[in-house]
Amino acid sequence: MTLHTPSTPAELANVIAEARRAGTPLAITGGGTRAGLGRPVQAAATVSTARLSGITLYEPAELVIAAKAGTPLVEVTDTLAARGQRLPFEPMDHRRLYGTTGEPTVGGVAAANVSGPARINLGAARDSMIGLKFVNGLAEDVTSGGRVMKNVTGLDLVKTLAGSHGTLAVFHEVCFKVLPVAEGERTLVVAGLSIPRAVEALSAALGSPFEPTGTAHVPAGDGEPARTLIRIEGFAASLAYRTERLAGLLAPFGMAEAMDGAASRVLWADIRDAAMFAGSDEAVWRISVPPSAAPDLAATLAPLAPRLLLDWGGGLISAGVAAAGDAGAGLVHEAAKAAGGHATLVRAPDAVRLAVDVFAPLPAPVMAMQGKLKASFDPGGILNPGRMYGGI
Repeated sequence: MTLHTPSTPAELANVIAEARRAGTPLAITGGGTRAGLGRPVQAAATVSTARLSGITLYEPAELVIAAKAGTPLVEVTDTLAARGQRLPFEPMDHRRLYGTTGEPTVGGVAAANVSGPARINLGAARDSMIGLKFVNGLAEDVTSGGRVMKNVTGLDLVKTLAGSHGTLAVFHEVCFKVLPVAEGERTLVVAGLSIPRAVEALSAALGSPFEPTGTAHVPAGDGEPARTLIRIEGFAASLAYRTERLAGLLAPFGMAEAMDGAASRVLWADIRDAAMFAGSDEAVWRISVPPSAAPDLAATLAPLAPRLLLDWGGGLISAGVAAAGDAGAGLVHEAAKAAGGHATLVRAPDAVRLAVDVFAPLPAPVMAMQGKLKASFDPGGILNPGRMYGGI
């Protein structure tokens, strides 16, 4: 397979223009750490953004940072940390789930809309994206949005392309708004709750004025009791007051024990990366539903998926199922739809991902809209063909 490694937007546009003329399908890659996301792409050539690397703008006072798409994410997070700042959306590191190596990239995070536990309070990756530069399937180099919040012409286009998995355009620069790092964090842990009671507790916390930035539940398993987890961040005095009051609010659900500092950070990194599924042979689904529907959905999935992880207050369920056959695709999609949500197969063998609906089947009108978007951005269908849906 031919590998293209452009180092400038012009080179990237030339690669895409030539592929369009020849009708050559292109697979798009960055750090290669999320190759298991979406359906496998059948392409004759690969475009790597690895040489499109480097931070192009950082204005700490304006709380914005911009970097080329192939920039390792760690370069951005280290630069921000040195000035006491962070990316708000806490992006998941898929290397643990997939057993991959290399470095996640800025473009990969934006293209997959990768977000972590803080999404429940601080938003997803797309909510922090204010500017985007990309080359579409017509080989047009486009700038959308801006580099400061006062100049965000084209912002809706930025939000549209976030999470498009390289099927509409190849990103070459992304601009994010950032936030200060919290002075401290504390996690309240309530042990032994059932899933219905845990969702009640998480909902109570989210409905309180204490602004949790993480709300998860790990059901009992492997000899460990169930744990319901609520993270609070902020200044020391605020943390002490808010966690005391929140513990009182949670008293009807049981005694809440506090976990501070490094132990809390390690715990939430495990939640963020779905570490409980690392190294296993299971296929893994991520199911987004209204939190109130999570208990019934968990009960429906129990015969198929004995291991579950709930995040976002119960609004995100990670489910491990046997990877044989269709990895439970029919049942999972049907159950998610009945619960008012949708399911995505995030880890399975290539043969399974080629054979089943990795993303939730869309209603005909929505699928037609997807097709029109694809035709507008990539009429030749050369960018990551089939990554999300048939021909898209």
